[in-house]
Amino acid sequence: MAQLSDDCFAFGGPLLSVEAAEALIAERVPPVAGEEQVALAAALGRVLARDLRAPLPLPPFFNSAVDGYAFRHADLAAEGPTRLRLEGRVAAGQAAPSLPSGAAARIFTGAPMPPGADTVLMQEDAGQEPGAVLVPPGLRPGANARPAGEDVAQGAIALPAGRRLRAPEIGLAAALGCAALPVVPRIRVGVFSTGDELASPGSALGSAQTYDSNRFTLLALLARLPVEAIDLGILPDRAEASAAALRAAAGSHDLLLTSGGVSTGEEDHVRAAIEQGGRLVFWRLAVKPGRPAAMGVVGGTPVLGLPGNPVAAVVTFLHLARPLVLRLAGALPEPLPRFPARAEFRYRKKAGRREYVRVRLQPGGEMPVAEKFEREGAGLLTSLTESDAFAELPEDVTAVAPGDAVRVLPFAALF
Repeated sequence: MAQLSDDCFAFGGPLLSVEAAEALIAERVPPVAGEEQVALAAALGRVLARDLRAPLPLPPFFNSAVDGYAFRHADLAAEGPTRLRLEGRVAAGQAAPSLPSGAAARIFTGAPMPPGADTVLMQEDAGQEPGAVLVPPGLRPGANARPAGEDVAQGAIALPAGRRLRAPEIGLAAALGCAALPVVPRIRVGVFSTGDELASPGSALGSAQTYDSNRFTLLALLARLPVEAIDLGILPDRAEASAAALRAAAGSHDLLLTSGGVSTGEEDHVRAAIEQGGRLVFWRLAVKPGRPAAMGVVGGTPVLGLPGNPVAAVVTFLHLARPLVLRLAGALPEPLPRFPARAEFRYRKKAGRREYVRVRLQPGGEMPVAEKFEREGAGLLTSLTESDAFAELPEDVTAVAPGDAVRVLPFAALF
Protein backbone atom coordinates (compact mmCIF):
# COMPACT_ATOMS: atom_id res chain seq x y z
CA MET A 1 0.00 0.00 0.00
CA ALA A 2 1.07 3.58 -0.59
CA GLN A 3 2.50 5.43 2.40
CA LEU A 4 2.75 9.15 1.73
CA SER A 5 3.65 11.96 4.09
CA ASP A 6 0.74 14.19 5.11
CA ASP A 7 2.30 17.25 3.47
CA CYS A 8 3.33 15.67 0.15
CA PHE A 9 0.74 17.67 -1.80
CA ALA A 10 1.46 21.01 -0.12
CA PHE A 11 1.30 23.92 -2.56
CA GLY A 12 1.50 27.59 -1.71
CA GLY A 13 0.15 29.23 -4.85
CA PRO A 14 -3.41 30.39 -5.53
CA LEU A 15 -3.86 28.63 -8.89
CA LEU A 16 -2.03 25.55 -10.12
CA SER A 17 -1.19 24.93 -13.77
CA VAL A 18 -1.56 21.49 -15.30
CA GLU A 19 2.21 21.17 -15.71
CA ALA A 20 2.87 22.26 -12.11
CA ALA A 21 0.39 19.69 -10.80
CA GLU A 22 2.01 16.90 -12.80
CA ALA A 23 5.47 18.03 -11.65
CA LEU A 24 4.41 17.95 -7.99
CA ILE A 25 3.04 14.44 -8.43
CA ALA A 26 6.21 13.23 -10.15
CA GLU A 27 8.42 14.84 -7.50
CA ARG A 28 6.59 13.88 -4.32
CA VAL A 29 4.71 10.62 -4.97
CA PRO A 30 6.84 7.45 -4.83
CA PRO A 31 5.79 4.38 -6.79
CA VAL A 32 4.33 1.44 -4.91
CA ALA A 33 7.10 -1.06 -4.15
CA GLY A 34 7.30 -4.70 -5.20
CA GLU A 35 7.12 -6.87 -8.28
CA GLU A 36 5.59 -10.14 -9.39
CA GLN A 37 6.10 -12.54 -12.27
CA VAL A 38 3.23 -12.96 -14.69
CA ALA A 39 2.92 -15.17 -17.73
CA LEU A 40 3.46 -13.34 -21.00
CA ALA A 41 -0.15 -14.00 -22.06
CA ALA A 42 -1.36 -12.23 -18.90
CA ALA A 43 1.03 -9.24 -19.07
CA LEU A 44 -1.01 -6.96 -21.34
CA GLY A 45 -1.47 -3.55 -19.73
CA ARG A 46 0.88 -4.24 -16.84
CA VAL A 47 3.92 -2.12 -15.93
CA LEU A 48 7.36 -3.65 -16.40
CA ALA A 49 9.15 -3.70 -13.04
CA ARG A 50 12.73 -4.08 -14.33
CA ASP A 51 14.58 -3.36 -17.54
CA LEU A 52 14.26 -6.23 -19.99
CA ARG A 53 17.68 -6.89 -21.49
CA ALA A 54 17.80 -8.95 -24.65
CA PRO A 55 19.04 -12.48 -23.81
CA LEU A 56 19.81 -12.99 -27.50
CA PRO A 57 20.17 -10.80 -30.59
CA LEU A 58 17.07 -10.04 -32.60
CA PRO A 59 17.01 -11.38 -35.22
CA PRO A 60 19.14 -14.17 -33.76
CA PHE A 61 20.97 -14.90 -37.04
CA PHE A 62 21.82 -13.32 -40.38
CA ASN A 63 18.80 -13.91 -42.62
CA SER A 64 17.07 -12.94 -45.83
CA ALA A 65 14.45 -10.19 -45.82
CA VAL A 66 12.87 -11.36 -49.11
CA ASP A 67 12.36 -14.34 -51.39
CA GLY A 68 15.19 -14.29 -53.91
CA TYR A 69 18.83 -15.31 -54.43
CA ALA A 70 21.73 -15.00 -51.97
CA PHE A 71 25.34 -14.50 -53.06
CA ARG A 72 28.62 -12.71 -52.34
CA HIS A 73 28.50 -9.07 -53.42
CA ALA A 74 32.20 -9.28 -54.26
CA ASP A 75 31.31 -11.71 -57.08
CA LEU A 76 29.36 -9.06 -58.99
CA ALA A 77 30.85 -7.43 -62.08
CA ALA A 78 31.78 -3.77 -61.84
CA GLU A 79 29.55 -3.00 -64.82
CA GLY A 80 26.64 -4.80 -66.46
CA PRO A 81 24.76 -7.90 -65.26
CA THR A 82 26.48 -10.85 -63.59
CA ARG A 83 25.73 -14.50 -64.26
CA LEU A 84 25.91 -16.68 -61.13
CA ARG A 85 25.38 -20.43 -61.15
CA LEU A 86 22.62 -21.75 -58.90
CA GLU A 87 23.77 -23.96 -56.03
CA GLY A 88 21.41 -24.96 -53.26
CA ARG A 89 18.10 -23.86 -51.84
CA VAL A 90 17.50 -22.51 -48.31
CA ALA A 91 14.01 -22.28 -46.78
CA ALA A 92 13.07 -20.74 -43.43
CA GLY A 93 13.89 -23.08 -40.59
CA GLN A 94 16.63 -24.93 -42.50
CA ALA A 95 20.37 -24.80 -41.94
CA ALA A 96 22.28 -23.17 -44.80
CA PRO A 97 25.37 -24.80 -46.38
CA SER A 98 28.37 -22.65 -47.26
CA LEU A 99 28.19 -20.88 -50.60
CA PRO A 100 31.22 -21.07 -52.92
CA SER A 101 32.45 -18.06 -54.83
CA GLY A 102 30.67 -17.39 -58.11
CA ALA A 103 27.45 -19.10 -57.00
CA ALA A 104 23.99 -18.05 -55.79
CA ALA A 105 21.54 -19.95 -53.61
CA ARG A 106 17.75 -19.81 -53.90
CA ILE A 107 16.58 -18.36 -50.58
CA PHE A 108 13.27 -17.48 -48.90
CA THR A 109 12.21 -14.84 -46.41
CA GLY A 110 13.53 -15.54 -42.92
CA ALA A 111 15.94 -18.26 -44.04
CA PRO A 112 19.51 -18.07 -42.72
CA MET A 113 22.07 -16.61 -45.09
CA PRO A 114 24.55 -19.21 -46.38
CA PRO A 115 28.01 -18.68 -44.87
CA GLY A 116 29.90 -16.47 -47.30
CA ALA A 117 26.79 -14.81 -48.75
CA ASP A 118 26.06 -11.19 -47.79
CA THR A 119 23.49 -9.88 -50.33
CA VAL A 120 20.09 -10.97 -51.67
CA LEU A 121 18.50 -10.18 -55.01
CA MET A 122 14.69 -10.05 -54.97
CA GLN A 123 13.24 -12.81 -57.15
CA GLU A 124 11.23 -10.37 -59.28
CA ASP A 125 14.44 -8.53 -60.22
CA ALA A 126 16.33 -11.65 -61.28
CA GLY A 127 17.04 -12.74 -64.83
CA GLN A 128 16.68 -16.51 -65.42
CA GLU A 129 18.91 -18.93 -67.31
CA PRO A 130 19.04 -22.72 -66.99
CA GLY A 131 21.03 -23.43 -63.84
CA ALA A 132 21.91 -19.78 -63.32
CA VAL A 133 20.60 -16.40 -62.24
CA LEU A 134 21.37 -13.02 -63.82
CA VAL A 135 21.99 -10.20 -61.32
CA PRO A 136 21.44 -6.68 -62.71
CA PRO A 137 23.93 -3.94 -61.83
CA GLY A 138 23.43 -1.39 -59.05
CA LEU A 139 22.69 -3.67 -56.09
CA ARG A 140 24.32 -2.38 -52.91
CA PRO A 141 26.26 -4.69 -50.52
CA GLY A 142 24.01 -6.23 -47.88
CA ALA A 143 20.80 -5.49 -49.78
CA ASN A 144 17.68 -7.37 -48.64
CA ALA A 145 19.55 -9.09 -45.80
CA ARG A 146 18.98 -8.66 -42.05
CA PRO A 147 22.08 -8.93 -39.82
CA ALA A 148 21.84 -10.64 -36.43
CA GLY A 149 20.93 -8.01 -33.82
CA GLU A 150 19.70 -5.51 -36.41
CA ASP A 151 16.54 -4.96 -34.34
CA VAL A 152 17.92 -5.47 -30.82
CA ALA A 153 21.52 -6.24 -29.89
CA GLN A 154 22.15 -8.98 -27.35
CA GLY A 155 22.40 -7.44 -23.87
CA ALA A 156 20.74 -4.17 -24.91
CA ILE A 157 17.70 -2.83 -23.04
CA ALA A 158 14.81 -3.99 -25.17
CA LEU A 159 12.13 -2.57 -22.84
CA PRO A 160 12.78 -0.11 -19.99
CA ALA A 161 11.37 -0.45 -16.50
CA GLY A 162 8.12 1.47 -16.20
CA ARG A 163 6.96 0.73 -19.75
CA ARG A 164 3.29 -0.21 -19.98
CA LEU A 165 3.06 -3.45 -21.91
CA ARG A 166 0.93 -3.11 -25.04
CA ALA A 167 0.60 -5.60 -27.89
CA PRO A 168 3.93 -4.50 -29.52
CA GLU A 169 5.82 -4.90 -26.22
CA ILE A 170 4.28 -8.33 -25.68
CA GLY A 171 5.36 -9.34 -29.19
CA LEU A 172 8.92 -8.10 -28.62
CA ALA A 173 9.20 -10.00 -25.33
CA ALA A 174 7.93 -13.14 -27.06
CA ALA A 175 10.49 -12.72 -29.86
CA LEU A 176 13.19 -12.61 -27.17
CA GLY A 177 11.97 -15.90 -25.72
CA CYS A 178 10.39 -14.54 -22.54
CA ALA A 179 7.62 -16.77 -21.19
CA ALA A 180 7.02 -14.49 -18.17
CA LEU A 181 7.84 -10.91 -17.20
CA PRO A 182 8.45 -9.07 -13.89
CA VAL A 183 5.71 -6.49 -13.43
CA VAL A 184 4.65 -4.04 -10.75
CA PRO A 185 1.71 -5.32 -8.67
CA ARG A 186 -1.54 -3.69 -9.66
CA ILE A 187 -2.31 -0.78 -7.38
CA ARG A 188 -5.73 -0.73 -5.72
CA VAL A 189 -7.82 2.37 -6.41
CA GLY A 190 -11.05 2.85 -4.50
CA VAL A 191 -13.77 5.04 -6.04
CA PHE A 192 -16.46 6.89 -4.10
CA SER A 193 -19.20 9.22 -5.23
CA THR A 194 -20.59 11.70 -2.73
CA GLY A 195 -23.97 13.16 -1.96
CA ASP A 196 -27.41 12.23 -0.66
CA GLU A 197 -28.82 13.34 -3.99
CA LEU A 198 -27.31 10.28 -5.70
CA ALA A 199 -28.73 6.80 -6.13
CA SER A 200 -26.95 3.82 -7.62
CA PRO A 201 -28.28 2.60 -10.99
CA GLY A 202 -30.75 -0.22 -10.44
CA SER A 203 -32.01 1.12 -7.11
CA ALA A 204 -35.18 3.09 -6.45
CA LEU A 205 -34.84 6.76 -7.27
CA GLY A 206 -35.99 9.26 -4.64
CA SER A 207 -37.98 12.32 -5.58
CA ALA A 208 -34.94 14.62 -5.22
CA GLN A 209 -32.31 12.17 -6.49
CA THR A 210 -30.46 11.45 -9.72
CA TYR A 211 -28.60 8.32 -10.68
CA ASP A 212 -24.88 8.37 -10.01
CA SER A 213 -22.87 8.51 -13.24
CA ASN A 214 -19.47 9.78 -12.11
CA ARG A 215 -18.53 6.67 -10.17
CA PHE A 216 -19.05 4.48 -13.20
CA THR A 217 -17.30 6.94 -15.52
CA LEU A 218 -14.25 6.94 -13.22
CA LEU A 219 -14.25 3.15 -12.93
CA ALA A 220 -14.37 2.91 -16.72
CA LEU A 221 -11.49 5.40 -17.10
CA LEU A 222 -9.46 3.42 -14.57
CA ALA A 223 -10.07 0.23 -16.54
CA ARG A 224 -7.65 1.57 -19.19
CA LEU A 225 -4.89 1.94 -16.57
CA PRO A 226 -2.73 -0.65 -14.73
CA VAL A 227 -4.91 -0.75 -11.61
CA GLU A 228 -7.45 -2.80 -9.75
CA ALA A 229 -10.41 -0.43 -9.47
CA ILE A 230 -12.85 -0.99 -6.60
CA ASP A 231 -16.36 0.44 -6.40
CA LEU A 232 -16.79 1.80 -2.85
CA GLY A 233 -20.27 3.24 -3.29
CA ILE A 234 -21.67 6.63 -2.28
CA LEU A 235 -20.51 8.73 0.67
CA PRO A 236 -23.39 10.45 2.53
CA ASP A 237 -23.52 14.20 3.09
CA ARG A 238 -22.23 13.83 6.65
CA ALA A 239 -18.63 14.73 7.41
CA GLU A 240 -18.20 12.21 10.25
CA ALA A 241 -19.54 9.28 8.22
CA SER A 242 -17.48 10.27 5.20
CA ALA A 243 -14.33 10.61 7.31
CA ALA A 244 -14.91 7.16 8.82
CA ALA A 245 -15.39 5.63 5.36
CA LEU A 246 -12.18 7.23 4.06
CA ARG A 247 -10.20 6.03 7.10
CA ALA A 248 -11.55 2.51 6.70
CA ALA A 249 -10.74 2.37 2.99
CA ALA A 250 -7.29 3.95 3.30
CA GLY A 251 -5.74 0.86 4.88
CA SER A 252 -6.52 -1.42 1.93
CA HIS A 253 -6.08 0.90 -1.05
CA ASP A 254 -3.19 2.74 -2.71
CA LEU A 255 -5.38 5.63 -3.85
CA LEU A 256 -8.89 6.87 -3.12
CA LEU A 257 -10.88 8.87 -5.67
CA THR A 258 -14.04 10.80 -4.88
CA SER A 259 -16.23 13.03 -7.02
CA GLY A 260 -18.31 15.90 -5.74
CA GLY A 261 -18.27 17.67 -2.38
CA VAL A 262 -14.95 19.48 -2.88
CA SER A 263 -16.17 23.05 -3.37
CA THR A 264 -16.88 25.60 -0.62
CA GLY A 265 -20.60 25.02 -0.01
CA GLU A 266 -22.11 24.05 3.34
CA GLU A 267 -22.95 20.60 1.97
CA ASP A 268 -19.49 19.93 0.49
CA HIS A 269 -18.16 17.51 3.11
CA VAL A 270 -15.26 15.75 1.38
CA ARG A 271 -12.75 18.43 2.28
CA ALA A 272 -13.73 18.27 5.95
CA ALA A 273 -13.71 14.47 5.87
CA ILE A 274 -10.14 14.41 4.54
CA GLU A 275 -9.04 16.93 7.17
CA GLN A 276 -10.54 14.82 9.96
CA GLY A 277 -8.58 11.76 8.86
CA GLY A 278 -5.34 13.33 7.65
CA ARG A 279 -4.09 16.37 5.78
CA LEU A 280 -5.90 18.34 3.08
CA VAL A 281 -4.51 20.63 0.43
CA PHE A 282 -7.16 22.35 -1.65
CA TRP A 283 -5.89 22.72 -5.18
CA ARG A 284 -7.46 25.19 -7.57
CA LEU A 285 -6.41 23.90 -10.97
CA ALA A 286 -6.10 26.49 -13.72
CA VAL A 287 -8.45 24.66 -16.07
CA LYS A 288 -12.06 24.94 -17.19
CA PRO A 289 -14.11 22.91 -16.62
CA GLY A 290 -12.74 21.41 -13.43
CA ARG A 291 -11.03 24.01 -11.25
CA PRO A 292 -11.59 22.72 -7.68
CA ALA A 293 -9.83 19.56 -6.55
CA ALA A 294 -9.08 18.28 -3.07
CA MET A 295 -5.68 16.61 -2.66
CA GLY A 296 -4.98 14.93 0.64
CA VAL A 297 -3.50 12.04 2.55
CA VAL A 298 -5.44 9.82 4.95
CA GLY A 299 -3.51 7.16 6.82
CA GLY A 300 -0.64 7.41 4.34
CA THR A 301 -2.96 6.88 1.35
CA PRO A 302 -3.46 9.68 -1.18
CA VAL A 303 -7.03 10.93 -1.61
CA LEU A 304 -8.07 12.90 -4.67
CA GLY A 305 -11.41 14.67 -4.63
CA LEU A 306 -12.64 15.52 -8.12
CA PRO A 307 -15.46 17.93 -9.02
CA GLY A 308 -19.03 16.68 -9.22
CA ASN A 309 -19.95 17.91 -12.67
CA PRO A 310 -19.36 15.00 -15.09
CA VAL A 311 -17.26 16.84 -17.69
CA ALA A 312 -15.22 18.58 -14.99
CA ALA A 313 -14.63 15.21 -13.33
CA VAL A 314 -13.30 13.79 -16.61
CA VAL A 315 -10.99 16.75 -17.27
CA THR A 316 -9.51 16.69 -13.77
CA PHE A 317 -9.19 12.91 -13.90
CA LEU A 318 -7.06 13.21 -17.04
CA HIS A 319 -4.80 15.87 -15.53
CA LEU A 320 -4.60 14.73 -11.90
CA ALA A 321 -5.83 11.18 -11.35
CA ARG A 322 -4.23 9.69 -14.47
CA PRO A 323 -0.68 10.93 -13.78
CA LEU A 324 -1.10 10.08 -10.09
CA VAL A 325 -2.16 6.53 -10.93
CA LEU A 326 0.70 6.07 -13.40
CA ARG A 327 3.20 7.39 -10.86
CA LEU A 328 1.95 5.11 -8.09
CA ALA A 329 1.97 2.17 -10.52
CA GLY A 330 5.63 2.77 -11.38
CA ALA A 331 4.85 3.61 -15.01
CA LEU A 332 6.84 6.05 -17.11
CA PRO A 333 5.07 9.39 -17.77
CA GLU A 334 2.59 9.21 -20.64
CA PRO A 335 1.62 12.60 -22.08
CA LEU A 336 -1.97 12.88 -23.18
CA PRO A 337 -2.30 12.40 -26.95
CA ARG A 338 -2.74 15.62 -28.90
CA PHE A 339 -2.88 16.44 -32.60
CA PRO A 340 -3.55 19.61 -34.62
CA ALA A 341 -6.92 20.53 -36.08
CA ARG A 342 -8.46 23.58 -37.73
CA ALA A 343 -11.14 25.39 -35.74
CA GLU A 344 -14.53 25.96 -37.36
CA PHE A 345 -15.91 27.96 -34.45
CA ARG A 346 -15.56 31.25 -32.56
CA TYR A 347 -14.80 31.26 -28.88
CA ARG A 348 -13.60 33.71 -26.22
CA LYS A 349 -11.95 32.88 -22.92
CA LYS A 350 -10.04 34.44 -20.06
CA ALA A 351 -6.25 34.49 -20.08
CA GLY A 352 -4.43 32.53 -17.39
CA ARG A 353 -6.35 29.28 -17.53
CA ARG A 354 -6.53 26.37 -19.91
CA GLU A 355 -9.94 25.54 -21.33
CA TYR A 356 -11.25 22.35 -22.87
CA VAL A 357 -13.96 22.80 -25.47
CA ARG A 358 -15.87 19.77 -26.70
CA VAL A 359 -15.69 19.43 -30.46
CA ARG A 360 -16.72 17.13 -33.27
CA LEU A 361 -14.05 16.25 -35.82
CA GLN A 362 -14.60 16.18 -39.57
CA PRO A 363 -12.16 15.40 -42.42
CA GLY A 364 -10.48 18.56 -43.66
CA GLY A 365 -7.58 17.99 -46.01
CA GLU A 366 -4.22 18.49 -44.30
CA MET A 367 -5.78 18.45 -40.83
CA PRO A 368 -9.21 17.60 -39.43
CA VAL A 369 -11.81 20.29 -38.82
CA ALA A 370 -12.99 20.87 -35.24
CA GLU A 371 -16.64 21.93 -34.89
CA LYS A 372 -17.75 23.10 -31.45
CA PHE A 373 -20.45 21.14 -29.66
CA GLU A 374 -23.60 23.24 -29.48
CA ARG A 375 -23.86 23.41 -25.67
CA GLU A 376 -21.20 24.09 -23.04
CA GLY A 377 -22.46 22.96 -19.62
CA ALA A 378 -20.06 20.89 -17.50
CA GLY A 379 -22.95 18.68 -16.46
CA LEU A 380 -23.90 17.57 -19.98
CA LEU A 381 -23.01 13.91 -20.40
CA THR A 382 -24.17 13.99 -24.01
CA SER A 383 -21.48 16.56 -24.74
CA LEU A 384 -19.03 13.67 -24.28
CA THR A 385 -21.03 10.97 -26.04
CA GLU A 386 -21.82 13.19 -29.04
CA SER A 387 -18.38 14.80 -29.43
CA ASP A 388 -15.05 13.40 -30.57
CA ALA A 389 -12.40 15.41 -28.74
CA PHE A 390 -11.45 18.24 -26.42
CA ALA A 391 -10.02 21.30 -28.13
CA GLU A 392 -7.30 22.44 -25.73
CA LEU A 393 -7.02 26.23 -25.52
CA PRO A 394 -3.81 27.27 -23.71
CA GLU A 395 -3.53 29.87 -20.97
CA ASP A 396 -2.31 32.65 -23.28
CA VAL A 397 -5.15 32.22 -25.80
CA THR A 398 -8.12 34.55 -25.34
CA ALA A 399 -10.01 34.00 -28.60
CA VAL A 400 -10.44 31.41 -31.32
CA ALA A 401 -11.68 32.21 -34.83
CA PRO A 402 -12.55 29.95 -37.75
CA GLY A 403 -9.39 28.81 -39.49
CA ASP A 404 -7.20 28.97 -36.37
CA ALA A 405 -5.06 25.96 -35.57
CA VAL A 406 -5.95 24.26 -32.28
CA ARG A 407 -4.73 21.17 -30.46
CA VAL A 408 -7.26 18.44 -29.82
CA LEU A 409 -7.28 15.49 -27.42
CA PRO A 410 -9.18 12.66 -29.14
CA PHE A 411 -11.67 10.80 -26.98
CA ALA A 412 -10.85 7.52 -28.75
CA ALA A 413 -7.35 7.61 -27.24
CA LEU A 414 -8.47 8.91 -23.84
CA PHE A 415 -11.53 6.85 -23.01
